[in-house]
Amino acid sequence: MAVYQIWLLIAAVFVLIEIFTSGFAVACFSVGCVLASIIAALELSLTWQIVAFAVGTFLAFVLIRPVVMKYLDKKTNDSNVKTNMDNVIGKIAVVTERIEENGYGRVKIDGDDWKAQTEDGAAAEIGEKVRIVAFESIILTVKKL
Repeated sequence: MAVYQIWLLIAAVFVLIEIFTSGFAVACFSVGCVLASIIAALELSLTWQIVAFAVGTFLAFVLIRPVVMKYLDKKTNDSNVKTNMDNVIGKIAVVTERIEENGYGRVKIDGDDWKAQTEDGAAAEIGEKVRIVAFESIILTVKKL
């Protein structure tokens, strides 16, 4: 087996490892192996092959990986995913348990009971109508109407 084939085999192994990992880090080593394989095919010394591997890997980390990660972040950014909780924003709820000043109470919306706090920290009395303006986990933030 020729040296350049060994470099290509190592590159393939790195690609296989990358399939089971995330972050496009291992694939950068694969780029270095391909560059080293080209140098080996030109029948340059092992020193030049190692230098090519190091330079190829470094350039992949510096130039290619940030672009790939930016693309992957756009595809998998969880903050852009809408959930059913987003549908309650803007709806009107009724206070079922007094919302204490700078504290919590409970509101009812669409038949469901939720823990809530007011946006400005003011108290809200039972029976008052409030508008849902935000949520954090399972706690609604409401604004008095």
